[in-house]
Amino acid sequence: MEAENLKPVQWLLSAEPVSHPDAVAFMEKRVGEIRRGLSPETVWFLEHPGLYTAGTSANADELLDPHDFPVYETGRGGRYTYHGPGQRVAYVMLDLSQRGRDLRAYVRDLEGWLIASLGKLGVPAGRRKGRIGIWVDRGGREDKIAALGVRVRRWVTFHGVSLNVDVDLSHYGGIVPCGITEHGVTSLKSLGLDTGMDALDAALREAFAETFASPLTAPPLIFDPGQAVGS
Repeated sequence: MEAENLKPVQWLLSAEPVSHPDAVAFMEKRVGEIRRGLSPETVWFLEHPGLYTAGTSANADELLDPHDFPVYETGRGGRYTYHGPGQRVAYVMLDLSQRGRDLRAYVRDLEGWLIASLGKLGVPAGRRKGRIGIWVDRGGREDKIAALGVRVRRWVTFHGVSLNVDVDLSHYGGIVPCGITEHGVTSLKSLGLDTGMDALDAALREAFAETFASPLTAPPLIFDPGQAVGS
């Protein structure tokens, strides 16, 4: 996605797990600020405690066993997914009115961003026709390693992507992930990589700059969303 005269994106990083309600509250606040020109476009790195979210296309019978995790209905697209420790979530708040107003192109760029980031870590990954998310070939089967879920309000995006680093994959057994039953879910750890969050974040930032024509600024600001929402 190419755009001229874009201001630098602000990068945020939460060091502690963020509850889903706190994350949504901050995104709602920041999206409004971006739309009014009061805050810069933002990418926010975080982890969630164990939870399930239901997108706008979720079917109730795809929640198999919530394992005592909270289940949140959310306005993003898609169906059920799991979030938890060891998974990098990146919430992306961009102003598409400055970037071509093309939602399909934006989703393709999110996919391309994830594929390029994994490539920088030596992981070949890609799209699959008819399936949402980013996939890896496991030699006879295909597993999903990253998910996408997007919402747009007045051309400002929120929600975003998640990528499994060292997550407890058994928790995906509580749902039909993204409505797909015939394929599995994997992580960098399961692929034999001991990649830490710092290395992944560096790859994500570098690939984002390339994919979204957005020069990198200072390292991510350590961020407490509770303080920001309450301020």
